[in-house]
Amino acid sequence: MLKAIKILLISATIVVVSSWGVIALYYGDSHTSKIQNVLAIGFGLSGILTIATLGMPRLHWRMLVFFSILFAGIVLWWLQIQPANDRQWQQDVERLAYATIEGDLVTVRNVRNFDYKSEFNYLPAYYTKTYDLSKLEGVDLFSTYWMGPAIAHTMLSFNFGEGGHLAISIEARKEKGESYSSTKGFFRQYELIYIVADERDLVRLRTNYRKNPIEDVYLYRINWSKEDVKQVFLQYIHEMNRLNEKPAFYNTLLENCTTMIWMHTLANQDHLKFSWKILASGYFPEYLYESGRLDQHLPFEQLQQRARINILANEADQASDFSQQIRKTSLSVK
Repeated sequence: MLKAIKILLISATIVVVSSWGVIALYYGDSHTSKIQNVLAIGFGLSGILTIATLGMPRLHWRMLVFFSILFAGIVLWWLQIQPANDRQWQQDVERLAYATIEGDLVTVRNVRNFDYKSEFNYLPAYYTKTYDLSKLEGVDLFSTYWMGPAIAHTMLSFNFGEGGHLAISIEARKEKGESYSSTKGFFRQYELIYIVADERDLVRLRTNYRKNPIEDVYLYRINWSKEDVKQVFLQYIHEMNRLNEKPAFYNTLLENCTTMIWMHTLANQDHLKFSWKILASGYFPEYLYESGRLDQHLPFEQLQQRARINILANEADQASDFSQQIRKTSLSVK
């Protein structure tokens, strides 16, 4: 019985390790080639052969050592894959935003403001704008759903009063012809990008122009002090500038749109404690509510219903005061 359990545990470990190695070899450094396919198949077969010899005392130790050496080689190779800023990027993530800080004045360059006719048909445009930290009034959370309640894309938008709103979306930076895959996001396939944009770009793209699948967008005002909002904003700016100098990989689980928001809040003394609802990003607004960071005047279910802005955004569409229009009747924003 003990021998059988031991063989079962070793077999399960080999299956997991083999699966990881096969996927890592298949994806490689951003692109898949025939050689990678052959290597991935070969490593997978070595795992199957190792499991098959577990009941053979004369062979199984040799095969385990051989398999372990192969796996160690794959890990060492995989760790050598480095992020880069000079790939052939898709047009919507072609430019990196960056900023300079002089006292309370933060000048942000490459603020995206595309004019959309459809999701993939747009006129690229960028601008430079200076924001006054002393005018920073608050921050809002946009939460976007397209595949059920557990998964959402989250974005922060900083409110500078008469200076307008500056939205920042933390995303996977995709190359030309590349699509997003959650699986690929675990294997150093995407660089991390902070898309700094006008709300008429980032929000309107999701409410008005993405149709396959349709996205439901919710807007919540976060109850943070102005000093806390300022510290989070500066954390965003510093990380954005760092990525210009030293690119980093996006990770589906650890370095994504929601976990990075939480990590930036660690600069504040009263930051949120970690929760599984940060990993299950669709429940992040609910976690903020439970932590007292959202309006408490309504039960969360009612607050969420009032927070949906798709109808308001479609009505506002080309309006120059788009940001004001989507906040007209939402009780989640005061």
